Amino acid sequence: MEVATWVYAVKIRLLVKADLPALEWEGEYTHFRRLYADAYERAQGGRSVLWVAEYPEVGIIGQLFVQLNTEWTEMMGGEKRGYIYAFRVRPPYRSSGLGTRMMDIAEADLIRRGYDVVTLNVAKNNPKAQQLYERQGYTVVSSEPGRWSYIDDKGMWQSVEEPAWHMEKRLYKTLNGQGD
Repeated sequence: MEVATWVYAVKIRLLVKADLPALEWEGEYTHFRRLYADAYERAQGGRSVLWVAEYPEVGIIGQLFVQLNTEWTEMMGGEKRGYIYAFRVRPPYRSSGLGTRMMDIAEADLIRRGYDVVTLNVAKNNPKAQQLYERQGYTVVSSEPGRWSYIDDKGMWQSVEEPAWHMEKRLYKTLNGQGD
């Protein structure tokens, strides 16, 4: 895939608290407000890393969160596995190379932190995302029922069922400790 030239103007950086409202995408993801606030608190405690893609004059156009440790031992397999979640790019900016660039930055950060494997779940009804992950070197290792719940912005419990493929990738390190 050829990377669009505008992608290099996008700054991929760590999320700051002031970015939280922008993750709601003008109301499309307001129901995740508490999830985003909880993710920010985990990041403040060193348990996750929250990346955003900021395009000058436009704002936040993408996000990618990485859980560094969790109680989901079947997902993580110890502290040497990172788990990517909440990865999205606004529709007008997809299929441009931005997602690949964001993944590369997140994976390089995991390598610097000493992680060996990165995992993620991709909805079975999202073949374009699965293709992106496969191009990045991820392989399907299992099927997941994709059942989870959260408290929305109105304080109500919401249940989600999104069958997914669980994918993983081994992170390779060169002699100097950096990724390939």
